[in-house]
Amino acid sequence: MEEKFFVYILASEKLGTLYIGYTSDPARRVYEHREGAIPGFTKKYDVKRLVYFEAFDDPRLAQQRERSLKKWPRDWKINLIERDNPDWADLYDGLNN
Repeated sequence: MEEKFFVYILASEKLGTLYIGYTSDPARRVYEHREGAIPGFTKKYDVKRLVYFEAFDDPRLAQQRERSLKKWPRDWKINLIERDNPDWADLYDGLNN
Protein backbone atom coordinates (compact mmCIF):
# COMPACT_ATOMS: atom_id res chain seq x y z
CA MET A 1 0.00 0.00 0.00
CA GLU A 2 1.35 3.38 -1.00
CA GLU A 3 1.79 5.97 1.73
CA LYS A 4 -0.57 8.94 1.67
CA PHE A 5 0.09 12.46 2.87
CA PHE A 6 -2.57 14.73 4.31
CA VAL A 7 -3.29 18.40 4.66
CA TYR A 8 -5.80 19.09 7.38
CA ILE A 9 -7.67 21.94 9.00
CA LEU A 10 -8.58 21.97 12.68
CA ALA A 11 -11.01 24.41 14.28
CA SER A 12 -11.76 25.40 17.85
CA GLU A 13 -15.48 25.57 17.00
CA LYS A 14 -17.69 26.51 14.06
CA LEU A 15 -16.20 29.69 12.55
CA GLY A 16 -13.57 29.64 15.31
CA THR A 17 -9.79 29.64 15.32
CA LEU A 18 -8.27 27.61 12.48
CA TYR A 19 -5.04 25.62 12.22
CA ILE A 20 -3.64 24.07 9.03
CA GLY A 21 -1.16 21.21 9.12
CA TYR A 22 0.45 18.44 7.09
CA THR A 23 1.14 14.81 8.09
CA SER A 24 1.52 11.26 6.84
CA ASP A 25 -0.40 9.92 9.85
CA PRO A 26 -3.54 12.04 10.37
CA ALA A 27 -5.09 9.86 13.08
CA ARG A 28 -1.97 10.10 15.26
CA ARG A 29 -1.35 13.78 14.55
CA VAL A 30 -4.91 14.91 15.18
CA TYR A 31 -4.98 12.77 18.35
CA GLU A 32 -1.88 14.65 19.55
CA HIS A 33 -3.63 17.97 18.92
CA ARG A 34 -6.80 16.77 20.68
CA GLU A 35 -4.88 15.60 23.75
CA GLY A 36 -2.73 18.73 23.95
CA ALA A 37 0.35 16.49 23.73
CA ILE A 38 2.36 19.10 21.85
CA PRO A 39 2.73 22.59 23.27
CA GLY A 40 1.94 25.36 20.87
CA PHE A 41 -0.83 27.07 18.95
CA THR A 42 -3.46 24.32 18.99
CA LYS A 43 -3.06 23.69 22.71
CA LYS A 44 -3.07 27.40 23.56
CA TYR A 45 -6.22 28.11 21.54
CA ASP A 46 -7.99 24.76 22.14
CA VAL A 47 -8.07 23.90 18.44
CA LYS A 48 -9.09 20.22 18.35
CA ARG A 49 -11.89 19.65 15.85
CA LEU A 50 -10.87 18.12 12.49
CA VAL A 51 -13.09 19.89 9.97
CA TYR A 52 -11.29 19.31 6.66
CA PHE A 53 -8.60 17.15 5.09
CA GLU A 54 -7.18 16.23 1.69
CA ALA A 55 -5.03 13.22 0.74
CA PHE A 56 -2.05 13.27 -1.62
CA ASP A 57 0.24 10.60 -3.04
CA ASP A 58 3.19 12.98 -3.27
CA PRO A 59 4.51 14.61 -0.07
CA ARG A 60 5.76 17.64 -2.00
CA LEU A 61 2.27 18.35 -3.32
CA ALA A 62 0.81 18.06 0.17
CA GLN A 63 3.41 20.46 1.57
CA GLN A 64 2.76 22.91 -1.26
CA ARG A 65 -0.98 22.72 -0.61
CA GLU A 66 -0.43 23.34 3.10
CA ARG A 67 1.68 26.43 2.40
CA SER A 68 -0.86 27.68 -0.13
CA LEU A 69 -3.83 27.25 2.23
CA LYS A 70 -2.00 29.05 5.02
CA LYS A 71 -1.73 32.10 2.72
CA TRP A 72 -5.41 32.09 1.78
CA PRO A 73 -7.75 34.72 3.25
CA ARG A 74 -9.83 33.42 6.13
CA ASP A 75 -13.07 33.62 4.09
CA TRP A 76 -11.63 31.26 1.47
CA LYS A 77 -10.67 28.74 4.17
CA ILE A 78 -14.17 28.90 5.66
CA ASN A 79 -15.72 28.38 2.20
CA LEU A 80 -13.43 25.38 1.61
CA ILE A 81 -14.51 23.79 4.90
CA GLU A 82 -18.20 24.51 4.38
CA ARG A 83 -18.22 23.15 0.82
CA ASP A 84 -17.81 19.59 2.14
CA ASN A 85 -18.59 20.01 5.84
CA PRO A 86 -21.27 22.72 6.24
CA ASP A 87 -21.98 21.77 9.86
CA TRP A 88 -18.29 21.77 10.84
CA ALA A 89 -18.68 18.22 12.13
CA ASP A 90 -15.60 16.66 13.72
CA LEU A 91 -14.23 14.24 11.09
CA TYR A 92 -11.73 12.58 13.44
CA ASP A 93 -13.73 9.37 14.03
CA GLY A 94 -13.94 8.78 10.27
CA LEU A 95 -10.17 8.79 9.78
CA ASN A 96 -9.75 5.12 10.65
CA ASN A 97 -12.71 3.85 8.62
